[in-house]
Amino acid sequence: MDIANASLLDEATAAAEAMVISYTAASRKKKTFLVDRGVSPQTVSVLRSRAKGFGINLVIGDALELAEDPSISDDLCGALVQYPDVDGRIRDFSEFANSMHRKEALISVGTDLLALTMLKPPGEWGADIVFGNSARFGVPSGYGGPHAAFFAVTDDLKRRMPGRLVGLSKDTNGKPAYRLALQSRPFRAVTRR
Repeated sequence: MDIANASLLDEATAAAEAMVISYTAASRKKKTFLVDRGVSPQTVSVLRSRAKGFGINLVIGDALELAEDPSISDDLCGALVQYPDVDGRIRDFSEFANSMHRKEALISVGTDLLALTMLKPPGEWGADIVFGNSARFGVPSGYGGPHAAFFAVTDDLKRRMPGRLVGLSKDTNGKPAYRLALQSRPFRAVTRR
């Protein structure tokens, strides 16, 4: 993937952000988001809650079959697959990703960083958004979690990515200085009355 951060609460929240990015990238004209049956139940639960607020139609089932269903294929803004899925299956989603792109829909992938040390990375088979959590690396839950999520996107989506990126720069004296390099959503100051 082109750019990544690790500033989200957990994997399920990251999935909801991916769904909303898919919806807004389709200019809110396409309202169906496909969720593969291999996605974890806690993630599906958060997706259902978030979809209600945006009026997104969630369709849950076998993503490979449902993507070709004529009753929904023209309205797809995106799809979410788990790689590997909740049952540990590793499916080849490369043709599915191509199919989604032909429909001008985004493909999001929930994954496990440790598994990706052995598997073909989702970015290499066409994923637009990839996310997961840091639990596999023993990151304590007190560091922004339950387990802080990573979130990665293609370059085209970097301005839609939730969270912030801090970059290393130099101050006026040439010393290292950290600065906010990318903040995808505008900061709104809170005023008290």
